[in-house]
Amino acid sequence: MNFLPFARPDIGEEEITAVTETLRSGWLTTGPVTAAFEKEFAERIGGDVHAVAVNSATAGLHLSFEAIGITPGDEVLVPTWTFTSTAEAVRYLGGEPILVDVHPDTLAIDFADAERKITDRTVAVAPVHYAGLPVPNSELAAFAGAHGLKVVEDAAHAFPTLNEGLLVGASQSETTVFSFYATKTMTTGEGGMVFTHDADLAARMRTMRLHGIDRDVFGRYTSTKPAWHYDVVAPGYKYNLTDMAAAIGRVQLRRTDQMVARRREIAARYDEAFADLPLTLPPHAPEGSTHAWHLYCVKLDENAPVNRDRFIELMAENQVGTSVHFIPLHIQPYWRDTYRLTPEQFPVATAEFAKACSLPIFSAMTDDDVDQVIDATRRILG
Repeated sequence: MNFLPFARPDIGEEEITAVTETLRSGWLTTGPVTAAFEKEFAERIGGDVHAVAVNSATAGLHLSFEAIGITPGDEVLVPTWTFTSTAEAVRYLGGEPILVDVHPDTLAIDFADAERKITDRTVAVAPVHYAGLPVPNSELAAFAGAHGLKVVEDAAHAFPTLNEGLLVGASQSETTVFSFYATKTMTTGEGGMVFTHDADLAARMRTMRLHGIDRDVFGRYTSTKPAWHYDVVAPGYKYNLTDMAAAIGRVQLRRTDQMVARRREIAARYDEAFADLPLTLPPHAPEGSTHAWHLYCVKLDENAPVNRDRFIELMAENQVGTSVHFIPLHIQPYWRDTYRLTPEQFPVATAEFAKACSLPIFSAMTDDDVDQVIDATRRILG
């Protein structure tokens, strides 16, 4: 039996052909393929949004916080149950991420705890659509509206996901940031995309993603008229997506429905196979919303024959890779020590972390791969 990795990208001949065509096109960095990717993705999201392609979701979060005006001392509410990029992007600007506990069922931001942590310096909230399950638009908008907060949605896990009838990315939040990292529901290897309804925010992010230059390089280099002059209007960054990556993204975008359907099939098989085991299975989306199934995170019950750490060891011995999403930020040395955080300040996340384990779920999994995960899990916990 071969080892089954936790994740594997779903790349086929169409993606390989698209990259090859780009390599032969004479233009490799941000250019016409990236522009087409942005246009097609915005059409898929709908709702007259602006799309800004970037080289990672972290870059997209940084650009978002910069564009909405985060300055030193500003506080941004961030769930402790997230990858470090959500919070670190606030720190890049001298802002203060204020960590918030999570709901025990969804592991998404707990708005009651968030409300307790609001001060007169709180200016924004950055919810995470954990695992691909959306934070309900209505709750998010009500919370942000009640406190006058701007919203940057971390949607790294959440494409495609319906949120109360709208695709994540189409809401009225200031920005929404998707990830195309290699393990995500669609990939460009590394990459991301930011969506906003605000034309000024989009223009600022386009400028700042490429050194603060006021026009794109492709337009300058391919113009048939003299177009060498440009102005640097801000100290920007180097966050642009290459055309080679965008070529993969355009194909993956067309295949999204097929890929997410496969993830749903796998989740359904796990639900059925694990129903009688000492596990808490991941929640499903409520009516009107959907789940992208980027992750299938189970939690081991107290009566399980082994604890989470031993379960992970035994799964590896049974040739199945697993992971943990996430190690809460309040446990990580930088965040813990910088902000003097304790487990007691985040009782839900601390308790859930000890139980959580992510099982393999990716669209390239074969039925035999799924059987391998089910058999190993039942052998250990059954």
